[in-house]
Order: sequence, then structure tokens, then C-alpha cells
Amino acid sequence: MARYGAEHKMETRRRIITAASRRLKQDGIDGSGIAAVMSDASLTNGAFYAHFGSKDDLVANVIADQLEQQRAAISALPADRDSLEGYIRGYLSTEHRDNQPDGCPTAALLSEIGRCADVVKDAYSTGAQSIVHEIAAHLPVVASEADRTQAAWGLFSILVTSLQLSRAIADPEASAQVLDAGINNALRVLETLN
Repeated sequence: MARYGAEHKMETRRRIITAASRRLKQDGIDGSGIAAVMSDASLTNGAFYAHFGSKDDLVANVIADQLEQQRAAISALPADRDSLEGYIRGYLSTEHRDNQPDGCPTAALLSEIGRCADVVKDAYSTGAQSIVHEIAAHLPVVASEADRTQAAWGLFSILVTSLQLSRAIADPEASAQVLDAGINNALRVLETLN
């Protein structure tokens, strides 16, 4: 019987993480079973344990992967105010609001992460801090490092909570108002650093 090579194993692992990221953000951590994730990845349940030791291990890997992708997207932005403003407007757009499975893992999963095992919380903490570090690196250098870090945490908090609240409000007009308010509040934070 032929064994699959390392490249195939990495591709399979990537398929599982990709399927799990969409499933977790769509149905939540508690609402996503291993069987559903593996079905989404077009794999058998038995293949799961060749890649992950437990559901917590999978969730931690998904969180780390998703936050790294988010950090890399921010890192790739030109280091100017217009680029950061564009990111803010894109994050708090109706398109992002309406596409939870492909959107921000923090906005989709934050309420559950606090109740997860330490391995998941550790992965989240590392990833969130790296995102805040990238946001701070894009803020005006006229501010001190401590002020940029404080502002970055504020921006991250505004973005996440505004998106979460907009998703929870059924009235489309009120939901759009929440997004607009989030954008305005985030831009006010940027103005305080000029």
C-alpha cells in the first residue's frame, strides 16, 4: 500500500484548516463538529487524527492561521493614513458584514474563544497582539510607541465590536448605521494621532 508524501499531507492539512475556518465562523466553535468539518473538506472523519490531536488543536490552528492572514493583509498595506482608512472602510463594509464565513475570525468567534481551552486562547492572544502591532506600525510616527499601541487596541476594538453589533441587528438600515458609526469612531481615533 503506497503512503502519501509530506506534500500531500500538508495539502490535506490545509484543506481541513480552510474548511474548518469557514465552518467555525459560520456555525461557531460549539456548533461545528469534526464530522461537518471533514465533510466540508471532502475527507473521512478518520483522516482528522492524522493531522490534529483534538478539536481544540484544530481550533487553535485555525485561529492562528486566520489571524496570521489578517496580520499579513494589514502588513501589506502602504504605511499611510489613506491605506489604513481604506482598510477600516473595507472591514466595516456591508460586504464584510454579510460574508461571515470568509470574514474576520475575531468578530465571528470572540464570544466563544474566552470559554475555550488555553491552547485556543493562547493562539488567539498571540494572533491578536500581532494584528495590533501591525496596526500600530501603520499609525503616524509623530505619536509615541505607547500612544500608537493604545490607539491600535482602540481601533481593533472599534472594528470588531462594530462588526459584531451590525451582524446582530436585523434591521438593515440600523445595521448600516452601526457600520457608519464604527467608521466615524475609528477615524476619530486616527485624527487624535495627527
